[in-house]
Amino acid sequence: MIWKILLATLLGSILSLVGGIAIFWKSTISIKKYTYYIVSFVVGVLLATVFFDLFPEAIELAEHPEDVFSYALCGIILFFLLERFVLWYHHHHETHGIVPSTTLLILGDTLHNFIDGVAIAGAFLASTQLGIVTTIAVAMHEIPQEIGEFGLLLSAGFSKKKTLLFNLLSSLSSVVGAVLTYFFASQTDAIVPVVLSFSAGMFLYIASSDLLPSLHKKMERKEALQQTFLFFGGILLMWITMKVFGHE
Repeated sequence: MIWKILLATLLGSILSLVGGIAIFWKSTISIKKYTYYIVSFVVGVLLATVFFDLFPEAIELAEHPEDVFSYALCGIILFFLLERFVLWYHHHHETHGIVPSTTLLILGDTLHNFIDGVAIAGAFLASTQLGIVTTIAVAMHEIPQEIGEFGLLLSAGFSKKKTLLFNLLSSLSSVVGAVLTYFFASQTDAIVPVVLSFSAGMFLYIASSDLLPSLHKKMERKEALQQTFLFFGGILLMWITMKVFGHE
């Protein structure tokens, strides 16, 4: 099981960096345009993962199913507090023209990636199918975030080489989170539904608070239709993934 968790975490980390690396070859305007469409797809992926897999699996495994939603709320609260902390540099950067604190940026992303690793490992401990679905969801929601982080580090004066190195090292914290979760959660089955519920809250917060609002901005009818199709495409992808790999 541990090799599955490590492989999935590493692949998810590499895939999440694709969007950021694209900044090296594309203009910022072009990347932002593509990101806008990626977000639509990601929202569908996250919501489908939460309601099709994470919640049902957590409820099935939990000794007290009613506690699942309390743990999910804890996940939402933690990410709210984390975002309050991380958004501090956005405020100064956008309002006062100050280059964002690169230390704060990297620390915030490292913690975020660590929690992603916890989510992936917890899902694999429940079932391989759920682990694969969660890995896809984690990688998808990281792509838009990494695009923004690459852009901010480059604007702060980092070279392309250093920007890639720092993001790569930060993404590897997910491996640490995954390994720790494997060894501690595997000692007691009671921890697995807690991790799954927490992950559901995390994904729900990211989708509803960070991503969904951006889809309602004023746009042309054609763009709105394209985003709608991508939204349902994300849901369909996760549904097909679950059907292909099946439940254990």
